Amino acid sequence: MTGAAGFIGSHLSEALLAAGHDVVGIDCFTDYYDPARKEENARGLVVRRIDLADGNLSLFEGADGIFHLAGQPGVRSFGDLFPDYVRRNVLATQRVFEALDGGGGTRVVLASSSSIYGEAETYPTPEDTPPLPISPYGVTKLACEHLARAYASVFEEDVVILRYFTVYGPRQRPDMAFTRVAEALAAGTPFELYGDGTQSRSFTFVSDAVAATIAAMERAPADAVYNVGGGEEATMREAIAKLERISGRTLDLRQDYRKPGDVRRTSADVSRIRADLGWEPRVGLDEGLREQWSWASARVAAR
Repeated sequence: MTGAAGFIGSHLSEALLAAGHDVVGIDCFTDYYDPARKEENARGLVVRRIDLADGNLSLFEGADGIFHLAGQPGVRSFGDLFPDYVRRNVLATQRVFEALDGGGGTRVVLASSSSIYGEAETYPTPEDTPPLPISPYGVTKLACEHLARAYASVFEEDVVILRYFTVYGPRQRPDMAFTRVAEALAAGTPFELYGDGTQSRSFTFVSDAVAATIAAMERAPADAVYNVGGGEEATMREAIAKLERISGRTLDLRQDYRKPGDVRRTSADVSRIRADLGWEPRVGLDEGLREQWSWASARVAAR
């Protein structure tokens, strides 16, 4: 598994280990956010420090399946950071597929993103919606999907693509909104809201994302593409109000301008993955936010 010390990757690693699988974890421990957080995530896991863009990937040999979750995240990806997105998303993905040397029957589950849709015209958004990303991050994730299809077509490699919609829960990255809100509530510090708060997301709890990812490895047809999204859409102001009720506190909210690359709305049509794999989101937003608050408040209290 690549990105094994990340937010989703660490949860997925634990679920696979609990099910009796052998997991070989890979992570670059980049400085996109404090690597100490990834060290926390990886506690109890075996994770090798390898840069997919130039490291030795011979350890892929003999793998029954590869979960490729590694990458440079974040839609606010304009400017001087773009080479990092090219290296850690596009080049890294190309080297993963090259390392398979024709596949040999090894399935790759590739983590993509709802960001490839951009400002979609249809909500909920189905998988056959034309991709029109509005951030460099989304462009690189779409490039990774095209690479996957190219290798699948030419070398008959077995690939399944998952487009995650705003995953949240314990261990969520510190730059993501729910972690920032929960930690601000716990610490009594201001929270900077980007935009007017009416932007909405198809929020997906991490255990649901993990279940979809395992189902894709085990049961999906080759070349399948699936949305993985929560069953409950909410605006940022609605989600903040829920966290305030859960915490019993009032957020010191400061409004800032909308950041380039942020879309107004995401809403996942998950009818395809429900029909093919029997998967559907099970954790509602209130339940998931209680889990997020419990984790974030405990971290703040332990500082």
